[in-house]
Amino acid sequence: MNTKTAFITGTTSGFGLAIANRLASLGYNIIITGRRRERLDKVADDVCSHYGVEVLPLCFDVRDREACRKAVDSLPEHWQQIDLLINNAGLAAGSTPVQEGDMDDWERMIDTNVKGLLYISRFVIPLMVRRKSGHIINISSIAGVEVYPSGNVYCATKHAVNAITKGMRIDLLKENIKVSSIAPGAAETEFSLVRFHGDQDKADAVYKGIVPLNAEDIADTVEFIVTRPPHVNINDILLTPARQANTYLYNRDN
Repeated sequence: MNTKTAFITGTTSGFGLAIANRLASLGYNIIITGRRRERLDKVADDVCSHYGVEVLPLCFDVRDREACRKAVDSLPEHWQQIDLLINNAGLAAGSTPVQEGDMDDWERMIDTNVKGLLYISRFVIPLMVRRKSGHIINISSIAGVEVYPSGNVYCATKHAVNAITKGMRIDLLKENIKVSSIAPGAAETEFSLVRFHGDQDKADAVYKGIVPLNAEDIADTVEFIVTRPPHVNINDILLTPARQANTYLYNRDN
């Protein structure tokens, strides 16, 4: 069997970690990235030992354009045959009305969610174009479909991800490269803890009275997309907890 290779950003926790394990269970060799060296190396060791696939950890920050370039340029030849790119690295920072926004939080979200995705894509896609084959999955959000109170800049970054995804799908059509997106609703990972700068009470309140999505739900969705027949592309999937209607309406237990 011809083993496939996946390149996954943001794999030290949450969605990225679950996706890395799921793709490894499907027999993919995986390139994993993240900023936290110790966690990244542990993920690499765990995945390799559990699934017997090859794992290449690359420690860098997707916000750093030159680091992205160097990481992709450093790939040994047999790792350059990338079949699947998962643009997963992303975050929310802060939740305040725009007139009270922290501009450092804005920069962090724009640099990670938009520019980081673009940097990695710009350096990886030519490797796919060279082979006239590949698949890109961008992890977006329900926040890229509609805006919610105090979501302003985060929602803007995810709207950008949706626009970039559509643009990629058009530009790469003639290159035989599929482009998909996954837009999760409320999902319990480190996401809210990061958003609220480590305030556990605020993070927990996001999911109070509902059963949120979890990282395995997103890994399930990735598996569904990548296991479709070659003639099928899943363009976009929006998934939410059963008790979430849109970005801000929930049916919560009292």
